[in-house]
Amino acid sequence: WKKDKKDITEDEYNNFYAERFYDYEKPMKVIHTSVEGLCSYNAILYIPSHTPFDLYSKEYEKGLQLYANDVLIMDKCPDLLPDYFNFVKGVVNSQDLSLNISREMLQHDRQLKIIAKNLDKKIKSELLDMLHKNREDYEKFFTIFGTTLKFGVYNDFGLNKDNLKDLLMFHSSTELVTLDEYVDRMKEGQDKIYYACGETVDKIELLPQVEAVKEKGYEILYLTENIDEFVVQVLMEHKEKKFINVCANDVDLDTDEEKEALKKENEENKDMFTLMKETIGEGVQEVRFTHRLKNHPVCLTSEGALSVEMEKVINSMPNDQKVKAQTALEINDSHPIAQKIKDLYENDKEELKKYTQVLYAQARLIEGLPVENPTQISNLICEIIAK
Repeated sequence: WKKDKKDITEDEYNNFYAERFYDYEKPMKVIHTSVEGLCSYNAILYIPSHTPFDLYSKEYEKGLQLYANDVLIMDKCPDLLPDYFNFVKGVVNSQDLSLNISREMLQHDRQLKIIAKNLDKKIKSELLDMLHKNREDYEKFFTIFGTTLKFGVYNDFGLNKDNLKDLLMFHSSTELVTLDEYVDRMKEGQDKIYYACGETVDKIELLPQVEAVKEKGYEILYLTENIDEFVVQVLMEHKEKKFINVCANDVDLDTDEEKEALKKENEENKDMFTLMKETIGEGVQEVRFTHRLKNHPVCLTSEGALSVEMEKVINSMPNDQKVKAQTALEINDSHPIAQKIKDLYENDKEELKKYTQVLYAQARLIEGLPVENPTQISNLICEIIAK
């Protein structure tokens, strides 16, 4: 690490990595830095080409090999790396650290904190350089370690979000994009960053709410990892553009005239919706008509900060606490089913109740939620078809 970078070959870097860190796959990137001044040090850092097998386990130990005047004083110094760069391997040699320094003293050592801060900035700048100059390599890196960066944004109540947000990437309705790229190509007049959540891109494409947003020409971020929606909730906005879930009740794509017409129609049918709400029970907070759907008959819309996807993620965790998203059942006012339920309310309220249960079950299935009594719903569907 005392050699000049121009005098070291790629093979020498790779051999040093393999010997020190017992990884016989070539590293994805080498970062060699030398700093002189108030705090002098040399460092060779490596970004692995694969995830360490125990990276997400409790047993995993982050840290860099720390040398003081070429003498090893700690094999894994955790204070040299933030958690969001815990996958980085490497060695640091400083001329300004005492050979007799203890672990306890290291945690409070001013020189060590300066080195750690500088290394944090250096790693980020090298990753940004990769993003801008070698997009293919960066996308490969993000596929492997992007989840760790996302946890870095979410952890500590978003303390590091401003430092990491430029490194984030998400799938979109076009490709893998950064937040800057999304904002730079937003339509004129668009003031929000639209996103949708689901297990896969293909499943998100099938969501009823996605269709209407895409028809307006807006790009959508497809959040496919469990951590993704929590990350955008912490970020809140990017370049003064707020994040908004296409499945939330505050998506606003209507003109003033369309809003007024919809408001009037919902008011005229409020008694029908009250009956439907009573039929469903505590499953939804409201039933109403919507303009947000194009070809689909129904959807579930999140009413508060907790979305349906967040409900699924939290409830899948190994704890006794269960949460429930506040939702509304929305019915496409331009779909034939809208006129059908109006007719049933006028002529056969008992039949309307059956239709309501089927529509609610359909909306839950679309969202990937379980149906509490699938046998009952199956029988209701057969009963309706047989008529």
